[in-house]
Amino acid sequence: MRFTILTLFPEMLESYFRSSIMARAIERGLISYELVNIRDYATDRHRTCDDAPYGGGYGMVLKAEPLSAALDSVSAGGKRVVYASPAGESFRQETASRLSREEELVMICGRYEGIDQRVIDLYVHDELSIGDYVVSSGEVATLVIVDAVYRLVAGVITPGSLEEESHNDSLLEYPHYTRPEVFRGHAVPPVLLSGHHGEITEWRRWKQIERTAAVRPDLLAQAGITTSELVELETKYGGHNGSDRGG
Repeated sequence: MRFTILTLFPEMLESYFRSSIMARAIERGLISYELVNIRDYATDRHRTCDDAPYGGGYGMVLKAEPLSAALDSVSAGGKRVVYASPAGESFRQETASRLSREEELVMICGRYEGIDQRVIDLYVHDELSIGDYVVSSGEVATLVIVDAVYRLVAGVITPGSLEEESHNDSLLEYPHYTRPEVFRGHAVPPVLLSGHHGEITEWRRWKQIERTAAVRPDLLAQAGITTSELVELETKYGGHNGSDRGG
């Protein structure tokens, strides 16, 4: 998969692609990338890429001319174009999964008050919001999307690990523990030390339901939990509090 990212600050993004799992995915040929500096397509001597909005108001807007020229330079007209924006639809795991099946994504990093609407109308397929808040850097928002997408590309992450993550089945992930068995008076739940894989799987399922109900009850309706499963798990594990100090 290839990420082509249009930005005013390519140096903000470069280190991300040279680090950790992403760097290994690039070394293995699973991921490639190109960072395109929008300023290279400005036509005046000051390399101006923004201007005041028509109709007045605060802030500046990224101009259509240099941004569209940058998009044309990478043949964006025939590719999937993504723009991170607080005015977009909510970015969810299913969206990340869908985008991970593309051969290439062209991504626009916004700045200031955003980009000229005509660029969105002419080029953008997916206008995505990473949450109900505003950040000053389109680069940060774009990297959130990139990180959620690339890890779903075949071969980047062990498939079993992906299957157990939060939001994979509309439930949040169960809690994790490692050595030591007791830390500051808090013990690992005994079931995880039992070696009984069936009971461990069952306990983890209950903890997913319990955590989701407490933190994101809106997700439960999508999770496909049967009444009999809920009753059975609650009967067996529901007496324990959320501290996980018991089994």
